[in-house]
Amino acid sequence: MVGANPIRKAYERANPVQLPGTLRRVLVRASQIPLKSKPSRWIALLTLVIGSSFALVQGGKTPSAGTLAANVRGAGDTFEDRFPKPTFRDRFPTQAESLAQHQATTADAQSRRVAQAPPPAPYRVASLAPTVPYQRPPREELTTLVGLKSSAFPYFGNNPRTDEPFINISKGERRGHRSYGGKVYWQDETYNDNRVLMHVPENFDIKKPGVIVVFFHGHGARLERDVRDRQLVPQQISQSGANAVLLAPQLAVDASDSSAGKFWQPGGLKRFINESSEHLARLYGDPNAAKTFANMPVIIVGYSGGFVPTAWSLEVGGLGNRVRGVVLLDAVYGELDKFASWVANNRSGFFVSAYTRYTQRHDQELMAMIREKGISISDDIEGPLRPGSVVFVKTADGVTHRDYVTHAWTDRPLKEVLVKMASQPGLTRFASYGAETTSSR
Repeated sequence: MVGANPIRKAYERANPVQLPGTLRRVLVRASQIPLKSKPSRWIALLTLVIGSSFALVQGGKTPSAGTLAANVRGAGDTFEDRFPKPTFRDRFPTQAESLAQHQATTADAQSRRVAQAPPPAPYRVASLAPTVPYQRPPREELTTLVGLKSSAFPYFGNNPRTDEPFINISKGERRGHRSYGGKVYWQDETYNDNRVLMHVPENFDIKKPGVIVVFFHGHGARLERDVRDRQLVPQQISQSGANAVLLAPQLAVDASDSSAGKFWQPGGLKRFINESSEHLARLYGDPNAAKTFANMPVIIVGYSGGFVPTAWSLEVGGLGNRVRGVVLLDAVYGELDKFASWVANNRSGFFVSAYTRYTQRHDQELMAMIREKGISISDDIEGPLRPGSVVFVKTADGVTHRDYVTHAWTDRPLKEVLVKMASQPGLTRFASYGAETTSSR
């Protein structure tokens, strides 16, 4: 027993083939045979080893049908019983045994696209197609209200006429201004609106010479109710066909006050145009147009009480000869020296003053001041407006001051002036798309 174990182990080490169970049992029993002599045990062991060798050689091959039949243990133990044909259930798993199907989602598709996207090219590929310059998309004419820091109000500086603070009265926490006529207007109601009415006509073209019309309204006005809807200022600009845009700042809100606010300050008009240019470019739809708007010629139109910001913009506004024209609509109530000085010093622009009997005396005085400077004056508005033209037009007695912006010597007088101005290219020669110009002072 004990001596047989080393022999078996030595055999297993020399033949590292997995022995069949039957052969293994034979070897175990052989080692237990009680032989009397040592040679007899070796002969029995050799016989078993030789027989197992044939079994090992045959065990490495696929057993034949005869061999399998010889190993039958019972009448019911056939080949079909031991190796049955697979059924449908065996060949195809049930739903419970199958792997769950994954439904592809949009996120999966995107992740695959990202994973499969080729790396960016390390160089630019030349294109045979020509580079197309910026083209503004089609649009309709636009009118909007924009708040600007450089607009007339709020204003906390001095009144240059008196050199005293403009906000000169208080009541509790409220602050206000006592007007020239003695009436008190409060800051939070009358001088706190910094909005500007902007208008870009449908056919405006930044690539063509054009102008900015700055409109200063009169007393008792609001931008929407009066300038836009009653006086039809944006509509007149569009109907003129001139290549012009509109800026109309809110002055004193619905008040009998001609205060100019920030337009009293040196450079006030220039700052107003510069800040407005960015907004006009966005309204127009071309961000590259801001520089052109900032350098565009300007026409100032003052109606009624708008004469004060008009006069001070001419005197200290900072645009110099970029102001190509001045139109006063029944507006000469004062500041005559400033108007006369501008006419004398800016012979490249035109000056038109249309008046009723309410302002006739002041207009006649202004005409005398201009003639003293050796400048001729015309009372005929029918001809074209040329650089240096000075025209005073008296309108009939039946024309009312309130309706003067829509009915003066003709219906829609602002439209008429712009039509005449547009016939003279010299009045708008500063405008050039993408060009940078500077004023003379």
